[in-house]
Amino acid sequence: MTKPDILLYTANTMNGWKPLIFLHEGGIDYDMTPIDFSKKEQKAPDYVKLNPNGRIPTIVDRGNDDFAVFESGAILWYLAEKYRMFLSDDPKLRSETLQWLMFQMGGVGPMMGQAMYFQRIAKPNGDDAPYAIDRYVKESRRLLEVLDTRLEGRDWLVGDAYSIADMATYPWARSYFWATVSVEGLDNLNAWFGRIDARPKTQAALQLPEPRPSAFGQGDVDAAAAANAARFKD
Repeated sequence: MTKPDILLYTANTMNGWKPLIFLHEGGIDYDMTPIDFSKKEQKAPDYVKLNPNGRIPTIVDRGNDDFAVFESGAILWYLAEKYRMFLSDDPKLRSETLQWLMFQMGGVGPMMGQAMYFQRIAKPNGDDAPYAIDRYVKESRRLLEVLDTRLEGRDWLVGDAYSIADMATYPWARSYFWATVSVEGLDNLNAWFGRIDARPKTQAALQLPEPRPSAFGQGDVDAAAAANAARFKD
């Protein structure tokens, strides 16, 4: 039996969900290998050969001589070009898509990631850094305001269709609860959340490799937060 072209190594994180969203929305068959952080599988020598940074996600394209791609934004761009989906052929729209993809990769992800780290990992493990928390929460809010302005009068970040820019940004921005960033008053952003919340294939992707409702303020958040902090204690 022929194997799918794409082998995905991932976990249930904001970056880890990005390729899953693309693959599900595109109806693309794939194989998945979940990465267990508690076992430090992302640091295993064989994995680091694929992803020198020892992070997730990573894909291997069996249909392209086992070509490996790491970094979630680069993976989305690679998949979009390979399957000619969720990326316009128009040069200007392609550039805009890349700009907003880089905005997420260089801004929304790192800033919200640090807000999450200092509150959800460092603080419960005894390293409280109020200045850092305040700095990253405020900067995250500013970036969400940029998104809100961009979404005024439009349904999607680029053009008139759901694209890899939306796929990259949504898991991070939608996890505002986990970063304790307010989205009050950001009506355009919240409407965009609603449109993507209503996409069954995207929501199915967020259940893999296993659900993480706490990221969105659902379920037993306190228990999930304690488990998360303990997992990264060392």
